[in-house]
Amino acid sequence: MAAPRRRTSAELQMNGGLMPPSAHVIPSSRGGGGGGAPSREDHPVTTNGGGPAHRAAKPRGGGSSVCSATKVSGRRRPAGRMPLWRVFIFASVALNVAALPLLLHQYIVNQPHHPGVVSPDQQRHACAPQPGTSGAAARAPSTGKPSVTSDSVINLDHGDPTMFEAFWRETGDAAELVIPGWQTMSYFSDVGNVCWFMEPLFDQQVRRLHRTVGNAAVDGYHVLVGTGSTQLFMAALYALSPADADQPTSVVSTAPYYSSYPAVTDFLRSGLFRWAGDANSFVGDSYIELVCSPNNPDGAIRDAVLSSGAGKAVHDLAYYWPQYTPITRRADHDIMLFTVSKSTGHAGTRIGWALVKDREVARRMTKFVELNTIGVSKDSQLRAAKVLGAVSDGYDVGGGGASRHRLFDFGRRKMVERWRMLREAAAASGAFSLPAETSGQCNFANETAANNPAFAWLRCDREDVEDCAGFLRGHKILTRSGNQFGADPRYVRVSMLDRDDAYDIFISRLASLK
Repeated sequence: MAAPRRRTSAELQMNGGLMPPSAHVIPSSRGGGGGGAPSREDHPVTTNGGGPAHRAAKPRGGGSSVCSATKVSGRRRPAGRMPLWRVFIFASVALNVAALPLLLHQYIVNQPHHPGVVSPDQQRHACAPQPGTSGAAARAPSTGKPSVTSDSVINLDHGDPTMFEAFWRETGDAAELVIPGWQTMSYFSDVGNVCWFMEPLFDQQVRRLHRTVGNAAVDGYHVLVGTGSTQLFMAALYALSPADADQPTSVVSTAPYYSSYPAVTDFLRSGLFRWAGDANSFVGDSYIELVCSPNNPDGAIRDAVLSSGAGKAVHDLAYYWPQYTPITRRADHDIMLFTVSKSTGHAGTRIGWALVKDREVARRMTKFVELNTIGVSKDSQLRAAKVLGAVSDGYDVGGGGASRHRLFDFGRRKMVERWRMLREAAAASGAFSLPAETSGQCNFANETAANNPAFAWLRCDREDVEDCAGFLRGHKILTRSGNQFGADPRYVRVSMLDRDDAYDIFISRLASLK
């Protein structure tokens, strides 16, 4: 049987072949009129110089024509006519391609659980909301840590203030905010302000809330905004450290001190400042003292312990709010730091603020934030302003705010209840002790109120336990060891701000430990 004629690349292109378009066409040896194949003159192969590069390729088989079958028969096939055997091949391929989708559909329907194959019903089930949820709920943002069970590890190491979720769920649209797509696009907010990237509405609501609560003076102060109070703490260290000093400025705080103070101070190994430990053991005239009051981790009311003309103090008042402690005076320190994280519970908004007396210090702190993050998210500022405004509205005498929408009342009730539960659990166990309860006249509530800190400073009294955090970890309770606060590892810090389900399980486990 004679071999079939070899098709040229041009014919393969026209017949749906797999060869890519190319200038290299293999012509037929029959010349320009043989079999309709393009000649070299039709598609010349050229070099960069424009002249012919190669002669036409010879056909295989020692120079015999690729159309040898036509020569043997002595007949010439009419141009454009296709042999019958090729028609049958193309028809067979077309039928198989057409039948393939039908066969695949039957396979999927009959084998819906075959590995790697997803049936249409499975696709619809995967995309549909689960029972009890709407489509919007299925796409809702994360609410933080997952729910817990009686066998879960209870993580109370971090002060994640999810306790306040229950309050904000009941406030309706009081703290809801819609930001149009064109808004908050510029870097600038108020170019006439020292803190030029702060939204005027945020400034207004910060001052309003402090006047409502009476916990800090705002008249004569510059309000600065930061990405959480941690950024403003770093900005204060930068602003208060002389750039031309021979040695880095010493940063100190009375132990037990907030565990992040040493870590943040030394994180970048700055030549401007360095961590120097417990303020009670510090010797020197030049320093920055960090005063956290109520103190994290033990809730104690603190004042500066050092006094020197060359020394500076930064007051961290993140917990100086009525749900945690009685408001006994209007604080008026040179630099005071606050955050929405612990005041309203909106830790994820990442907004803090500073009240600063001195304009030059405020300007240098603003410069730090500018160089660090080129300002602070305006979207977060507007949300924080809305939240702070909702809190103040609840105590507006002329607004008739319902008591159930009063954040500090809600917070006080929850903290009083939780501290009662914790003291009872510690007593039932007999293996733990807590600081003595203190109280004072609260000017905000106009009554005597107990101190109910956001963290419990828990001590393990068992003689065979030297590492309280390790002991509790063995019982699926995560806490922060006292050695991270410059204190005895027999102490741990326990967050009091988690959701009810996690806190209840913690109380039950603690009471059972003997």
